[in-house]
Parts: sequence; C-alpha cells; structure tokens
Amino acid sequence: MNSGEYIEVTVTLSPFSVENAEIAEAMIADLPYDSFVTGEKDLKCYIQKDLYDRRALRLVLSGLPFDASFTAVPVPFMNWNAEWESSFKPIVVGKSVTVKQMDDEQQPRTRYNIRLRPQMAFGTGHHDTTYMMLESMLEYRDNIKGRIVMDMGCGTAVLAILAAKMGALKVYGIDIDAVAARSAYDNAHINRVGRRVETYCGDASRLQMGKYDMLLANIHRNIIIMDLRTYSRSLKAGGVLLLSGFFEDDVKDVREEAEKCGLEFIRMKSRGGWACLHFRRPVPFSIEELR
Repeated sequence: MNSGEYIEVTVTLSPFSVENAEIAEAMIADLPYDSFVTGEKDLKCYIQKDLYDRRALRLVLSGLPFDASFTAVPVPFMNWNAEWESSFKPIVVGKSVTVKQMDDEQQPRTRYNIRLRPQMAFGTGHHDTTYMMLESMLEYRDNIKGRIVMDMGCGTAVLAILAAKMGALKVYGIDIDAVAARSAYDNAHINRVGRRVETYCGDASRLQMGKYDMLLANIHRNIIIMDLRTYSRSLKAGGVLLLSGFFEDDVKDVREEAEKCGLEFIRMKSRGGWACLHFRRPVPFSIEELR
C-alpha cells in the first residue's frame, strides 16, 4: 500500500467459513481494496481512506450467497504489502507453472517460473479462479505461441506473464485500477518479459486497439456478461476466450450470453465452487470449402 490514511473494514459472514471468506474476498476485490486478512471469525479488508465507498461495498456484499455485514474504522499506515509478502506461499500449477514472490529462491523450478511483487492479494494464483486460468492456458499452447494475447482485468499480470513465457508474440494487459496496471507493468519487467507485455489502465473499450488470438478475463460475472460482445468482436476467427471469476451457479447465464455473441462453447472447469469456461470464435466457411 501507499502511505496515507486507511480504512479497516471488518466483514462478518453468516455462516463463516474459509470458503465463504474467499468468495467474499474475490467479490470485494473488484473494488480498490489493497489487502485482505482472513481471521478466525471474519474477513478484514484494507483500503485508502479517499477510495472508500460505503454504498459500493454494501452493494457488493448484497450479491453474496450468504449474509454479510460490515463495520469500518480508520487505521494508521502500515506496510501491508511487506506483511503480505512475508506470508506468501508459492503455488505450483499442473507441475508446469510455479508462482512465487520475487526473492524466493527455495522453491523447485518448473518449466514456467513467475515471480511477483504484487500490490494486491487477488491474482497471484492462490485463488481457485486464477489457478484454473493458469491451468487452462497450458491446454492452448498453439493459441499462444507466436500469437497475440489479451489479459483483460490483468491485476498482477500473472496470466499475461505466463502467456509471454509460453512464447506469445505480444501480450496486452488492461486493468481499470491504476495501481493494478502499474503492478502488472512492474511484474512483467521483473520476469524479463517487459518487451512483449504492454499494460494499460482502462476498461473493455481499449480492446478495439487490436485483434487477439486469445483473450483472458478473470473478473466479475456482471462485467463479463456486459462486455462479452466486445470480447467476441476482439477475437480473431478461431481465437480462444477463457473466462473465470464467477460461481458454478453463474455458468448458465454466462454461457447463454457468450453463445448469443457468436461464441462456441468448448468446455468447463470447476474448482471450489468456482467455474472457468472455454469458448472459441468459429472460423467461417468459404463457399469453396462447402463444395
């Protein structure tokens, strides 16, 4: 976190469980919160004072599949990012990808090694949705190597960095949060893929700057549904769209909207109640091919 005054928001969940706390954290992460701490009975969330929006938080919590209430109090500045790094545990995805903090030299090397200096807790691979996105990318090497990839809602840029390490010709990352966009830029350079990864602050309207062989979006289901038509138009024929950030119960709505936008469903993954959907933009047939 940057220096300045912060608000500590304590979210009380009923019933409380680690799984419910993870669900709440993922939803709240769409707001500009910098750090989260799961306690024995609640979830604590930290945000800069001038970014705190009580109504926006209440709206997010109202969409949870369980009861949630919150209290907010000002707290003195601490180096929350240093606190987060001290408790960061590396993860290995599919025995091929290792995600670890920047200075960790103890973990065994895999084919793709990603080092992060995150400015936020969401988007490191620890959450089920990010894990499934990383895992899914390994299934589409031909759509990544030598191709153009877009990471929409890039966060720490962990997905963009993996795409670059898998041989993508060019990778773009977009995040609506300026801190996330800067974190993505820094992490790309830490991983020595900065020349092939470009990061921008903005929304889906920035997708019009190009066409992509693969588009990745691990964000809130409402944003995905709203932007699916833009995603579809931004994909090249035969391009692959990987979506996550929503629950299994949301799959029907997301799939229906994607298919309305001309996308072809490939498969679904699930982990811990969360879903990851794979789509493809069909290649149009020519008259010669039909003869």
